[in-house]
Amino acid sequence: MARKPILAGNWKMHGSTAEATALAGGLAASVGAHEDRGVILAPPFTALATVLQAVRGTRIVVAAQNMHFEDKGAFTGEISPAMLADLGVDHVILGHSERRELFGENDEVVNKKVTSALAHGMTAILCVGETLAQRDAGDTLNVIGRQVEGGLRGVGADQADRVILAYEPVWAIGTGRVATPEQAQEVHAAIRSTLGRLGLPGDDIAILYGGSVKPDNVDGLMACADIDGALVGGASLDVESFTRIVDFQ
Repeated sequence: MARKPILAGNWKMHGSTAEATALAGGLAASVGAHEDRGVILAPPFTALATVLQAVRGTRIVVAAQNMHFEDKGAFTGEISPAMLADLGVDHVILGHSERRELFGENDEVVNKKVTSALAHGMTAILCVGETLAQRDAGDTLNVIGRQVEGGLRGVGADQADRVILAYEPVWAIGTGRVATPEQAQEVHAAIRSTLGRLGLPGDDIAILYGGSVKPDNVDGLMACADIDGALVGGASLDVESFTRIVDFQ
């Protein structure tokens, strides 16, 4: 069975509730009825309830950008999977390079979050990616392999239908640089092979590309055999731009 394309918008730390309502409402009208591809919106925590309401009745899925691995406790400023579930959120982005680079999350922490999300019936969007120094050193596939294996440690084949991978080269996030389709395809194919080695159904798991995805490069990326979608940053903050990405050719 062909994997359904998935186009996800990570809004990061942008948007008031009014702006989130307008953006989500615009996207609900333009891409909310698609059946042949999945659309995911990941607003900041403060706008989750707002966006859930704005896309109600559409096929758009709402995701959180992060979560803690514990259900509750003395973790000031954190949000638990139980809290997300209470809102009606069942997808969560985990291990994004900005979490790893800026907030010190390592594979062990990311793995705790992934397994906690799955234990709560959520879909985990696990991000992996190499730095420019690692790519220049020829270490890309080793780095990605370690992150995939570390992030999915303890995850069984019976949970694979709630796992999405996202390859986001750190050097391409927010820089305007983008991996060529050939570079992205090479890594995606390696990730799929790694999933198979881990006993997971690699042919069934969606692997998204992220890193300066825009309307003018999405078509070439989506033409690659192992690229199943995109995790989009800045270009997801504009209705017209993200709609064109969702409607890739």
